[in-house]
Amino acid sequence: MLHPVVLSGGSGSRLWPLSRQNQPKQFLTLIGDRSLYQETVVRASKLPGAQAPVTVCSGDHRFMVGEQLQEIGISNGGILLEPIARNTAPAIALAALHVIANDADASLLVMPADHLIEDESAFRNAVAAATGLAEAGWLVTFGITPDYAETGYGYILRGEGLSDDGFKVERFVEKPDATTAERYVAEGGYAWNSGMFLFKAKSYLDELARHAPEIFEAAQLSYAASEGDLDFIRVGKDQFAASPNDSIDYAVMERTDRAAVVPVSCGWSDIGSWSSLWSVAKRDVDDNRHDGDVISIDTKGCLVRASDRRMIATIGVEDLVIIDTPDATLVARKDRVQDVKTIVDHLKAAGRQEHLFHRKVYRPWGSYDSIDVGERFQVKRIVVKPGAALSLQKHHKRAEHWIVVSGVAEVTCDDKVFDLHENQSTYIPLGSVHRLRNNGSEPVELIEVQSGSYLGEDDIVRLEDVYGRS
Repeated sequence: MLHPVVLSGGSGSRLWPLSRQNQPKQFLTLIGDRSLYQETVVRASKLPGAQAPVTVCSGDHRFMVGEQLQEIGISNGGILLEPIARNTAPAIALAALHVIANDADASLLVMPADHLIEDESAFRNAVAAATGLAEAGWLVTFGITPDYAETGYGYILRGEGLSDDGFKVERFVEKPDATTAERYVAEGGYAWNSGMFLFKAKSYLDELARHAPEIFEAAQLSYAASEGDLDFIRVGKDQFAASPNDSIDYAVMERTDRAAVVPVSCGWSDIGSWSSLWSVAKRDVDDNRHDGDVISIDTKGCLVRASDRRMIATIGVEDLVIIDTPDATLVARKDRVQDVKTIVDHLKAAGRQEHLFHRKVYRPWGSYDSIDVGERFQVKRIVVKPGAALSLQKHHKRAEHWIVVSGVAEVTCDDKVFDLHENQSTYIPLGSVHRLRNNGSEPVELIEVQSGSYLGEDDIVRLEDVYGRS
């Protein structure tokens, strides 16, 4: 059986300001109606013999993974929570150990969650070709046939043929300079390193134990110490932290003599920058891609993405990327968007929050949007999903006023439990134990006004929480 493994890490920096640390690009709807993570899962589910996908992600993203799977009606084969980022080799080892516990002969199709594939038929054919090689014990990587001399990807040089569509890997090559990349494309035989793999779970673990025993041991110990948490699997933190921080390429693929490559041309992109998103998006006659409320006059070759808060107008500009969100706007030349990480570094150094969170923050119970904030006050628009409830909690440094805009909210405030209807309000004094719950079938929307000496999210003492948060 084929077990898709979706690696859903990422710091959310390359597509800032739309992507953030708490909502990296795989969870964004960039092209079409589904997020990149959802597209990856749906694509894998169409493959012959595909089982429910296993996802490896950060604990901070667990509820987004669960919710996005529910939205597309696909069950999960396990959501493994990395307690700390340790690169792809340990992450894949966790998935292999998880799958092999119930299917000793399992094959793993490993895919990053944030890649775009336009030609799914070509992808399916490549998976079929790789399956035969994996059955023979090969660790197969998918090499993307290069369309141009790209310096942002590593390359794979293929060696002797192993089948009609597969080759032994001659060597892996780090990201080349422009001249070297042009030579690779001209010579042929080279492919972009896609970061996608297919192999038997046992084959991978055997090669990992042989070439990177410290990673193998850390993965074994951390998975053995794992505990269930709702729909999630928390692996042992201390054991996992002891693992070296290595990629599968470095730890296994560059060292094993069982590495194979299946070349494929499938309209692949890792959407590693705003310019790469522009290059794969449908554009108008002036080579512009517009999303949202945009008016362009004498504008060419631009990517303009407006937020739902305001309109963007451009006049007489070319080759720009303009990305607007409620709390930050990026304006850059298309040939400089790789430097967006520098802005994220500045935000981190300044102790700011715009690289971490959007103004609108999603929670397992719904979302909140920080409408306004000032000295000693903050105003939030809160939406609670049907059947959901916030934690039973209290605050040491702030009081709150709640005003229901729509729906019916059940309010707990100390020893009182009562319903709050549309246009009704209540006051939560500082230190009071309180909870907000939606028992209805429609979302509850309310305005919360916080006041106090400190308004940070860490001033929450959770006494009970149905989502297992501390």
